[in-house]
Amino acid sequence: MFRVRVNKIESIRDIDGNLGKRIELVEERQVPQFAIRPQTEEAKVVQEVFQALQQQLPIFPARAQFTIPKIILFLTEQEYESLGIDFDVNQVYEITLENQAIKFRKTA
Repeated sequence: MFRVRVNKIESIRDIDGNLGKRIELVEERQVPQFAIRPQTEEAKVVQEVFQALQQQLPIFPARAQFTIPKIILFLTEQEYESLGIDFDVNQVYEITLENQAIKFRKTA
């Protein structure tokens, strides 16, 4: 079992011109945070300045976030309806792979 988050939902057309959806699911993981303790006084100043920039400017994210798709679904509208899941961006699902089936369970 693993957890995925709906990262992106796009409208698409298949090769026959039928409308459908492209649903991108990325793995939801806890990234360990390591405290880096600078050895020199100059490095400490640089770290403090960078931390101040992270707090003040949104262009400097506080932590690196890598989003590599775990599963990408290409579904026609009919297939999407048959699946019976209303995907929402940022919704988290637990995925279970067993007996040649993929099971989605929405988390709270």
